[in-house]
Amino acid sequence: MSLSIVLPPGFGYVAAGLVSTAWVLGWQALVVSSYRSKSGIKYPQLYAEKAEADASKEALLFNCAQRAHQNTIEHMPLIIVTTLATSMKYPVFAGYACGSWALSRVLYTLGYVTGDPVKRNTRGGILGEFLVVGLLLSSTYTAFELLRSSA
Repeated sequence: MSLSIVLPPGFGYVAAGLVSTAWVLGWQALVVSSYRSKSGIKYPQLYAEKAEADASKEALLFNCAQRAHQNTIEHMPLIIVTTLATSMKYPVFAGYACGSWALSRVLYTLGYVTGDPVKRNTRGGILGEFLVVGLLLSSTYTAFELLRSSA
């Protein structure tokens, strides 16, 4: 028995958007690794302790880089699910929204690693939250439309 899956026209945008998130995660991992080396925080310690971060700018920057990466990982299930659901009806929008979200995570990370966590959202990183809401709403609408059309 064979199964064919027909992808909607424009699905390449979805693939590009999703792949861009993988590149961002890889880049963030390199940023974290760099700050880990500079701070001297050894594995398996996930973060510098408060006393370490208070005593060392490098340890604080490591924590900021680590948190930016972790926050991106925490968002990934939501981004993947809503991008794929939205793509069933609106692949170009889904691809652009996902790719734009990935770009916003670069801005988020660059702001965070200044050592001032407030800057994670003041340098364009907040854009990602609007994109998350857009994908959540569009995926919900897409699911509703698919359910309604199959009834």
